[in-house]
Amino acid sequence: MEMKSPKFFSILIFLLISLSTVSKSWSSSIINPSKVKQISWKPRAFVYKGFLTDEECNHLISLAKSELKRSAVADNLSGESKLSDVRTSSGMFIPKGKDPIVAGIEEKIATWTFLPKENGEDIQVLHYEHGQKYEPHYDYFSDKVNIVRGGHRIATILMYLSDVEKGGETVFPNAEESPRRRSMTADENLSDCGRKGIGVKPHKGDALLFFSLHPTAIPDPMSLHGGCPVIEGEKWSATKWIHVDNFDKILGSDDSCSDTDENCKRWAALGECKKNPEYMVGSSELPGSCRKSCKVC
Repeated sequence: MEMKSPKFFSILIFLLISLSTVSKSWSSSIINPSKVKQISWKPRAFVYKGFLTDEECNHLISLAKSELKRSAVADNLSGESKLSDVRTSSGMFIPKGKDPIVAGIEEKIATWTFLPKENGEDIQVLHYEHGQKYEPHYDYFSDKVNIVRGGHRIATILMYLSDVEKGGETVFPNAEESPRRRSMTADENLSDCGRKGIGVKPHKGDALLFFSLHPTAIPDPMSLHGGCPVIEGEKWSATKWIHVDNFDKILGSDDSCSDTDENCKRWAALGECKKNPEYMVGSSELPGSCRKSCKVC
């Protein structure tokens, strides 16, 4: 029998390891619809059980720990970030594609939501200690600054990176709850805050997807949501906000007298230049997406 050379076995081992890595990466982006449960139709909200692996959860936490800063909120008038008692957590942003694990999570989010990766902001990792919370708020914007880049946030993915012993739920105070949903949460041991509407208890690896806009692109007031105070333990989570348009586009980096969407002419003919000037026209500092069709340059 012919003996194989050591080089042959080295190559074989390398190929097996490579195949295993590719297979693991490919399988991690597969979405299993049977793990998704609808928790509300007003607003549209869904929970994916086991969306992230323990490895992915721990990796995001490890990337964030050394860079956490006090979380801020967007001012309703200026759009600028500011500190507020409304939000008392700490957090940081992880750039897209920072490493293979982060890139894999981004791919998995795009696969589940059917929304382009370029429409999403960087993942924000948040840490809530005892008593820390986020008062009910909307993820769509009230100011005229943030809406220019990518338009409104259409959807939010909230990934839970740790279990929380008590408290820390995500709650929708305006949501309509069905009898089926009430039976699903009967054994969840929600805090008083978590019972003030539809409450989602944090479980490591689970992900909550909800939409801030109606299918007609009109903001949905029922998407009001908050993070309940942590009563026992600590809470780690990761948020991905997804916009209606490309968020990666660097505003003002190209010819400001141009259209960036093939639908601009049709929208302009329908009067959107006046109805939605923030998105269509923008400003000299933050150009809109349809300046040419709106005849502003």
